Amino acid sequence: MAKIEYPQGFQEKVLQAIEIARNGGKIRIGTNEATKAVERSLAKLVVIAEDVQPQEVVMHLPIICDEKNIPYAYVKSKTELGRASGIDVSTAAIAILAEGEAKKQIEEIARTVKSLKAK
Repeated sequence: MAKIEYPQGFQEKVLQAIEIARNGGKIRIGTNEATKAVERSLAKLVVIAEDVQPQEVVMHLPIICDEKNIPYAYVKSKTELGRASGIDVSTAAIAILAEGEAKKQIEEIARTVKSLKAK
């Protein structure tokens, strides 16, 4: 699903940023919540799991993120995404609304994503 080749260790940085933001900031968990956050221009970063089936569930997220100029990234597993979000079940997508202590990491992730998409 993801057409962007991320550098080594990028996924770990994204998951770590979610964990930090969850503790000190504010996140929305789930495709519907992430979609609402993007539509309202509240999201600082959207993270989408690559292993979502059917893919149509999350296919709209990159499109609306691009429209609203909100960075998004992919992680391989919805289970890992759920775990990083602090829940015991998997989730297809999350949106970070307030970065908390993860502000620097999220800015770095956004820069990396932007530079990779420019290629």
